[in-house]
Amino acid sequence: MHRILSKKQLSAEVFEMTVEAPRVAKARKAGQFVILQVDLDWGERIPLTIADADSGAGTITLVFQTIGATTHRLAAKQEGGHVAAILGPLGNPTHIEKFGAGRVVCVGGGIGAAPLYPIVQALKAAGNRITVIIGARTKDLIIFEERLRSAAGDGGEVIIVTDDGSLGRKALVTDPLREYCSAAPPPDMAVAIGPAIMMKFCEKTTMEFHVPIMVSLNTIMIDGTGMCGGCRVTVGGETKFVCVDGPEFDGHQVDFDNMMLRMKAFQGREARDHHRCHLDLGLPPLEKH
Repeated sequence: MHRILSKKQLSAEVFEMTVEAPRVAKARKAGQFVILQVDLDWGERIPLTIADADSGAGTITLVFQTIGATTHRLAAKQEGGHVAAILGPLGNPTHIEKFGAGRVVCVGGGIGAAPLYPIVQALKAAGNRITVIIGARTKDLIIFEERLRSAAGDGGEVIIVTDDGSLGRKALVTDPLREYCSAAPPPDMAVAIGPAIMMKFCEKTTMEFHVPIMVSLNTIMIDGTGMCGGCRVTVGGETKFVCVDGPEFDGHQVDFDNMMLRMKAFQGREARDHHRCHLDLGLPPLEKH
């Protein structure tokens, strides 16, 4: 059992939890994830990316969006409660080095800003100068802004964009990304984490300027062990499993259209669970804390 030390509601359907998991906290690296089971007597096992860890305190921080029944049940847990089981760290860590002259642009869309955070930390520690672009539909959906500013550090920059202009620039993340890629000299590396459609257009933007890009495809994972086959993607013309071969890949090699088609397979079930889970599972209304 893993005790929940803190719980925050970051936006209408996004929660942050810090839980005790000392072995995971000690071993984890940027880009890795865990498999979580909320209760031993109920529910599925779901993959969640590690947003932060404290090896001294023996804790990991998880950020998740309430989509299906399991994430709603997890969100109903309170501080002092417990998560039944956590397995990890899993997945291949992010490849970290000082890329070229060290100019790296990192793009986080919506909840993708959370798993981007440890990657920015690691890239900065490797000697890169980081520009972070965070995007969301509206200001209420922007998360991890201050933490990413801190991680980018001296010489770094954080740009906020929103679809409605309620915070930062009224733009898509690809607008400032294009500006940075078209500058002289262009970035040595780009990183993108967020909705598949966002990563697709980040890839297209960087391709125009011959800038390499790493993308995290964690949103398509299901059981996280490579056994279910649900996270099959085509990378460089070959079939890969995101949970065991990734979750990060060369974005220029990913078939995003195929990935997005596969992601639609569970949309009907997710929508039904999302709307009825509070009634069917007897969960209390989710209130902002």
